[in-house]
Amino acid sequence: MRIIGRSVTAFKRPATIVFAGCVLWLLQGCGSNTEQHKQVFYYNEVDGVASLDPAFAKNRSVMWVIHQLYNSLVEIDSGLNIVPSLAKSWDISADGMTYTFHLRSNVYFQDDAAFAGGKGRRMTAADVVYSFNRITDKATASSGAWVFNNRIAPNGFTAVDDTTFKLTLLRPFQPILGILSMQYCSIVPHEAVEKYGKDFRRHPCGTGPFSLFIWEEGQALVLHKNEHYWEQDSAGKALPYLDAVQISFYDNKATEFLQFRQGVLSFINDVDPSYKDEILTKTGQLRSQWKNRIVLDTHAYLNTEYFGILTDPDNPLVTQSPLRLKAVRQAMNYAIDRKQLMMYLRNSIGTPAEGGFVPAGLPSHNAELVKGYPFNPVKAAQLLKEAGFPDGKGLPVIKLLTIPVYADIASFAARQMEDVGIKVQVEVVQKSLLLEQTAKSQAPLFRGSWIADYPDAENYMAVFYSRNPAPPNYTRYRNPAFDELYNRALQTTNDSARYVLYRQMDQLVTDDAPVIPIFYDMAIHLLQPNITGFKANGLNLLELRTAAIKNNGMQP
Repeated sequence: MRIIGRSVTAFKRPATIVFAGCVLWLLQGCGSNTEQHKQVFYYNEVDGVASLDPAFAKNRSVMWVIHQLYNSLVEIDSGLNIVPSLAKSWDISADGMTYTFHLRSNVYFQDDAAFAGGKGRRMTAADVVYSFNRITDKATASSGAWVFNNRIAPNGFTAVDDTTFKLTLLRPFQPILGILSMQYCSIVPHEAVEKYGKDFRRHPCGTGPFSLFIWEEGQALVLHKNEHYWEQDSAGKALPYLDAVQISFYDNKATEFLQFRQGVLSFINDVDPSYKDEILTKTGQLRSQWKNRIVLDTHAYLNTEYFGILTDPDNPLVTQSPLRLKAVRQAMNYAIDRKQLMMYLRNSIGTPAEGGFVPAGLPSHNAELVKGYPFNPVKAAQLLKEAGFPDGKGLPVIKLLTIPVYADIASFAARQMEDVGIKVQVEVVQKSLLLEQTAKSQAPLFRGSWIADYPDAENYMAVFYSRNPAPPNYTRYRNPAFDELYNRALQTTNDSARYVLYRQMDQLVTDDAPVIPIFYDMAIHLLQPNITGFKANGLNLLELRTAAIKNNGMQP
């Protein structure tokens, strides 16, 4: 029985068949030698997939699938550079207000019943205009509407002709190309959106390397190679190399790891605390028993893990708290031995955040050039004394809110702060409650993380711009000097000059200490030895266009 190459509508699932096992069996083939040698990449998605509509690509699990189904005008390469995708080139006006994109003329949407005769048509500049207007349309209710808010001029999306798209800004905004690389900005055809309506989430139609074959929510999702995909490798061979991608939805990381060990999964993302010591040494290397059995792939990930401190001077929670004092916040920063924390709790996966808020890996080099807080308990004690709390005397207990997965890190930091006289009580809450309380400025001290939406330090500095609400400004930080630098940076077209402003802003924030940066994250993947061409970048996107499987089998 053949599954690869059949249309989605042709598949009928008998009620008595367990779907996930059925799809796995069908993809591996039923005795057909041809099917058994299809290249299928398997991975598990613990968090599930809520939608296949780019307008709702707000979390990693959705973004990973969207990236396989769609393309954007530009994209981010493995070195975090903006490179062409659907746009083969672009021009920027001298005033930095107008971007003119020259589109490829050989890109077609995937075949779909939404098109005449079911045959995908050529993508044009009108599709770019439609896609971007759809994101900003209130009727869409896209979680990505913010990407264009207060940035695009009225009627700022224009199709000059079929292969020329013009974007006009209200004012210069250098990170706009990074924004256009986001999955929210994927290009969709109006025919499919109009045909399926709200059910477009289940009927994606893009220009990407894979197309949806079948999706049984909560059980399995299967993508097939887009035989008409426009992109080729450097040797002129059509991409992608894989024939299919299958995603399972086990919600238990232990089950996921067992499936990986048995060779069922091609790779897993991240190493769960329950088995990290079994796989990794304290210095972040594979233990000897795993060498040659699995491949460890790590790289810098644009994510800063931190503790946030509410600093709004008008909030009663702040006016009645010692956290209103900069010296106390600085003392908390000096009290934590981040290097020790990383070694014992993270097996050295990540970098101790002893610089600013902006993580390592960005071209502005904030993490290397901004001076942060190395472990210095003597300095912490001195600052407490200057604040009027010698050895912590008179300091009330401070509550730190965190979610279960970070409870160990919060407890470690709390013990170290207590060593210098700062009493911290860790309270573990569900993620939804933490998000609610931080958005409403009800959490004086909280665990947070900021993952880059695009590779520019502005994305991190926006977290502290006083005019921004929560999110992203969860600490309600206000500093006129910072705001002035931020606005200057937005107007600065010279990259080097803008990076200097970013570092000045980051240093201001670091000195004022509305946050306690803990570590700059690192993406970690475990791969089967037979997987080749697997590439990742600092945004931790799943890139499968160039992935392949040696010997066409799952078992290493």
